[in-house]
Amino acid sequence: MNTAAPNHGPLAVSSPGDTLDRGDSDVVLIVDDVPDNLAVLHDALDESGYTVLVAMHGEAALQRAAQALPDIVLLDAMMPGMDGFEVARRLKASPLTAHIPIIFMTGLTETEHLVAALEAGGVDYVTKPIKPREVMARMGVHLGAARKARADASQAREARNALDAFGYASITVRAVDGRIVWQTPLARELLKAYFGEASPWAPEQVQAWLRRHVLAENAAELLVHAQAEPPRLAIDQGARRLTFRLHQQAGDSEGGGDWLIVMREVSDAKIIESMSLAFKLTAREAEVLYWVVKGKINRDIGDILGASPATVKKHLERVFAKLGVETRTAAAGMVMNRIRQLHPQFEG
Repeated sequence: MNTAAPNHGPLAVSSPGDTLDRGDSDVVLIVDDVPDNLAVLHDALDESGYTVLVAMHGEAALQRAAQALPDIVLLDAMMPGMDGFEVARRLKASPLTAHIPIIFMTGLTETEHLVAALEAGGVDYVTKPIKPREVMARMGVHLGAARKARADASQAREARNALDAFGYASITVRAVDGRIVWQTPLARELLKAYFGEASPWAPEQVQAWLRRHVLAENAAELLVHAQAEPPRLAIDQGARRLTFRLHQQAGDSEGGGDWLIVMREVSDAKIIESMSLAFKLTAREAEVLYWVVKGKINRDIGDILGASPATVKKHLERVFAKLGVETRTAAAGMVMNRIRQLHPQFEG
């Protein structure tokens, strides 16, 4: 095995502790134990504006990939010691480097070897002797896909962070198997309160609802193109209600993808408190107004609150004065508009 670097122009070989200056260029790690192969690819990629790193054996490849996190790896399949297949498997097994696309370089053209390359984690392969222009064309395809995946992941993170910052409970669920990929602390508390013990899997009702809307044939495509939101899932628990709304797809579409789901809890107590604050009502006035919005007459409201119809009437007179209205209908309409701004899931 050759261990010397090819004497064919400067190669960007990193050492432990080096800080890689990426600039605006994509970083390529070439792994090959033959110096001539490294030199040809290095020069072609360098002239095309790539930042090039090299490794001449498997252990060095793993070390440099972990240090520099290249945008793509060109990996020789057959090397002494640790071959390219094992290098690929280790790169894909590490959360740090699993996202990096790998293109195999191989002189083996038998189907079984090409299949082995793809099964080890490769996204593509080129055959030897290497043709730099072909390699760069293949790289361009996979670098574009990797950029899109990173952008999608960044967008999903930003959406999750925004929801978390504003106190929304949200979870990301893998549609194909129902696993919870991510969740806010508030979401964890609500799921435990409504469904019992914490679990790495979304509740069965949520899984069934998600599958129904995104795993049916073309359902995800129809959802995206129509920009239509599917019906929300609502779970009732006494006077409390927990609703689930599909927010956006957070991963690629394979197997249905990962979906960001926003959860909101609505309860009588929260609605009444909101009404009290919004319209400067006492707690009892807000309770009376709440049941007016629900369509109850004074006698029914009295039964609910343990008060006489006359007392309910007096509360309503004060409510009408504070709202500047004269009728139940006007009061209910004003309140419905305001409450739906604060609690979009509220159903009057």
